[in-house]
Amino acid sequence: MDLRISPAGAPDAAIVLAHGAGAGQASRFMVDAAAGLAARGLTAATFDFPYMASGRKVPDRADVLESAWREAVAAARREFGSLPLFIGGKSMGGRIASQVAAQGCDGLAGLVFLGYPLHPPGRPEQRRDAHLPAIAEPMLFVQGTRDTFGTADEVRRLLGELRRASLYEVPAGDHSFKVAGRGAPRPDAVMAQIFDGVRSWAGAVLIARRPGA
Repeated sequence: MDLRISPAGAPDAAIVLAHGAGAGQASRFMVDAAAGLAARGLTAATFDFPYMASGRKVPDRADVLESAWREAVAAARREFGSLPLFIGGKSMGGRIASQVAAQGCDGLAGLVFLGYPLHPPGRPEQRRDAHLPAIAEPMLFVQGTRDTFGTADEVRRLLGELRRASLYEVPAGDHSFKVAGRGAPRPDAVMAQIFDGVRSWAGAVLIARRPGA
């Protein structure tokens, strides 16, 4: 497993992010996410799922995606040593990370979901959350209020069923956090606020992990 690493100057943790179904680690979203978090003290790493690495458009089976995630976690632990490790990603990448965590993945500091695909657009009955209550690690859902894969309100209603979950709401944001409407902030400003929010949440998680906290 080859990780593409965006190093932080003096990191207090590392984070591995996986891409969504339609675009790989070289996409603008993933590059900006890795760079933005690295600039905030989280050494970031990304990787491509096998189908993306081989140039195919259709995602691999769930077991193949999950195996790739486990390989990425193992590679990150070799690369980053004792740094606390967060995992997550964009849409499908974050969902598969959650499935791996629900099945058991020791030593994770937490999970970050950048637009969790709670259900397919227009099919709210096809939920993808049955495994989430099994996750013991802290979770952060970054969700837009206009996300057709699950709005921030839908995620908020889910939080009570989960062990240690938080929501960062992106007002008027869609699945890629694009904000619509007159006077909408610039996309880079929206993403900067999201990265600040992820950094703040991760910092609180790290403090809670300290002995005696």
